[in-house]
Amino acid sequence: MGRRPVLPGLRPVSAPDPALTQVAGLPIADPDLAAAVSEGLDRVEELLRREVHSDYRFVTDTSLHLIEAGGKRFRPLLTLLAAQLAGGTSQDVVIAATSVELVHLATLYHDDVMDEAVMRRGADSANARWDNSVAILTGDYLFAHASRLVSQLGPDAVRIIAETFAELVTGQMRETRGARDGEDAIEHYLAVVAEKTGSLIATSGRFGAMFAGATPEQVAAMRRFGEIIGTAFQVSDDIIDIASPSGDSGKTPGTDLREGVATLPVLYTLAGDGPEVARLRQLGVGTRELDDSEVGEALELLRGSRGLDEARAALDARADAARGELATLPDGPARRALAALLDYTIARTG
Repeated sequence: MGRRPVLPGLRPVSAPDPALTQVAGLPIADPDLAAAVSEGLDRVEELLRREVHSDYRFVTDTSLHLIEAGGKRFRPLLTLLAAQLAGGTSQDVVIAATSVELVHLATLYHDDVMDEAVMRRGADSANARWDNSVAILTGDYLFAHASRLVSQLGPDAVRIIAETFAELVTGQMRETRGARDGEDAIEHYLAVVAEKTGSLIATSGRFGAMFAGATPEQVAAMRRFGEIIGTAFQVSDDIIDIASPSGDSGKTPGTDLREGVATLPVLYTLAGDGPEVARLRQLGVGTRELDDSEVGEALELLRGSRGLDEARAALDARADAARGELATLPDGPARRALAALLDYTIARTG
């Protein structure tokens, strides 16, 4: 229910180039850009910890729980890279980057309650360590502080983050309720992904360009790029879950099948016909949890399906759209770093 793609820290698809600097897992060729983004992430980390401090120590402890569990700060990374397309890392950019990470962290606390999760980032989830009420209230606390930070950036930023909140909630509600009778299941799924994952990543890129003084056209391009790459990461995760040999991706193949999640390759496959599709339906793929033997059979059927090819084509189409947005942005190290991030998204499914 609260399923989200595993965003970078990136797992390398080939041996790392020693000439590249790794920043939050992203290889950056330009040393000045790498230093600027790394310094910006340090400032975000400091502000994150300062912002969640409360006079009531328990609230501080629960708020720091996921911050200290790690995570690669993908959304702040995108904000800082977008800022480097224009005026660079100002204090407003750091505030914006911190606010989007607080929103993201808040959603994780709520997701874990909805999913009855017991682990998050290798540690006990907050709901498992304490209880559901504590996890929900901690998420609310982080939402409140994200709003407080954004209020320092002016009314436009407040409006944008409010609209993003609404999209996040709408996406979760859309996923929870499922596709309506007569609604196309694939369109429904992509709408969920765009709202639940793409919307906040879109705001991350938008804020970075906006508060670095980029033109309105550049800000809009970064917003669109963020939404596309957020959706693309989910689609690539869907493909990896089926196509990747065991252990190659760091994720056990068929995890989504085990949990009864209907991913994009599954939905494309089930939209077709034939004996393989009939067997997948008989197994209840995408509608119920499967045991190990059922997962093995489903994986074999799906790996030879047209649905997997159609999902790859959908990923390629999103990559082309993202490249089109990047082409409108100023050339330079930041744009090349964003292109590298996009290329990784596609390459990891190969």
